[in-house]
Parts: sequence; structure tokens; C-alpha cells
Amino acid sequence: MTLVKFDPANKNNGSLLRGFNDVFDSIFNDTFFNDRILARVPAANISETENNYHVELAAPGLKKEDFKISLDRQLLSISVEQRTENTNEGKNYSKREFSYNSFVRSFTLPESANAEHIEAAYADGILKIDIAKREEAKQVRRQIEIK
Repeated sequence: MTLVKFDPANKNNGSLLRGFNDVFDSIFNDTFFNDRILARVPAANISETENNYHVELAAPGLKKEDFKISLDRQLLSISVEQRTENTNEGKNYSKREFSYNSFVRSFTLPESANAEHIEAAYADGILKIDIAKREEAKQVRRQIEIK
């Protein structure tokens, strides 16, 4: 058996024809193509405290009016649909781009979540959602005496 080492610096590594991979590199590394092929779903942090569940969604560059938060049974959905249309009348364009960004993130709430007490706030590019726990789900803490 022969081991073949892969060298990422060598572009012709594993290629049957010289320059064959360069064709695909030029297509897939084009910024116009990359901007539209990448999924732009914001990252989320989920944490829990004694009384609440906390969801933080990193979504910079948006306004609080861009968000739509809905609850259907135990499914919390956060969606954004943002359209930007650049129009300048009186110019002949050879290229004109429309911008359309949207995403949906959904989270299943645990049975211990109180759907009646959900609060959301958007500041500094982070959407923060606080979900209260039901009273019976809150952890009871007490000292246990050693005998």
C-alpha cells in the first residue's frame, strides 16, 4: 500500500490535468457567487438560569422591526425577511443587484417553559429572548442536615 501525502499548497495535487482544479476554484471563489450560496443563518446561544431560559441570536445590521417572533404550541420561530431594492432612474445599468435576505430559526421549548411569559429585546446586534419557567419546574434548593 502506498500513502500519498496531500499538500494544500500544491494546487495540482490529485488533479488528472494541470489547471483542471483552477477552473473550479475560479467559479467557487468568485465573491458574487459566494455571497449568494452561503447560508446566512445567525448563530444562537441558549442558556438556562434558575427562573428562565435565555436565547441570544447574533443578527447585526437589522432593526427590531425586521424580526417576527411567533409561538405555535411549543415551537418558537424567529424569522427575518429583508428586501433592499437599489433603483436609480435615468441611468443605463449593465448590472443591477437586488438584495433579499431571509432566515428562520426554530426552537422547541421544553415542557417546563411558561409560554405566557416570553419577552424579547434587540440591542447591539443581538436579539435576546427570555422565557420564564413554570413554578413547578423551578429547582427547589435547601440545605440538608447531616446526622
